[in-house]
Amino acid sequence: MNTPHNKRRRESCEKIEKVFLGLLQTRELAQIRVTDICKGAGLNRTTFYANYPDVYGLADSIRAKLEAELGELYREEIAAGRNSNDYRKLFCHIRDNQLFYRTYFKLGYDNQYKILRYDTEQAKKYFQNRFVEYHMEFFKSGLTRILKLWLEGGCRETPEEMCEILQSEYRGREEFFAGSSR
Repeated sequence: MNTPHNKRRRESCEKIEKVFLGLLQTRELAQIRVTDICKGAGLNRTTFYANYPDVYGLADSIRAKLEAELGELYREEIAAGRNSNDYRKLFCHIRDNQLFYRTYFKLGYDNQYKILRYDTEQAKKYFQNRFVEYHMEFFKSGLTRILKLWLEGGCRETPEEMCEILQSEYRGREEFFAGSSR
């Protein structure tokens, strides 16, 4: 029986995903065919279509899996309604899943994600409750670009160094804002 938790089905999906991710490193999504994936995975097309509607559905499935893993990293914080600003977890997850994140960004999913928990109360206080949406977007865009740059370099810096880089961008804000109001 082909149930979702069937061992053979899981193994087939893992093979399909692995081949797909490999192909995405050298091709664009529109250039990848189900036949290519099946040939590389040593599976037939029926197996592919039993698990995914098409190549785009496969890409969406991988995205959902990655986003679920990422959400799980911060599950306790989200449930408690707080934000520890612990980006080390994020940087470790990216370092350990580089291929998935490269794929995520290559597929353009970074334009669709939502900040799961942005401390709007802290931002409102810090920015005098002005233009908080702009600050959130600035943060998201800046963080996304830093992550992409880090991945492009093969994640040479440690997660701790990446946290230091991120934190250094937020040090001295008061001096910057004080200087800009003159």
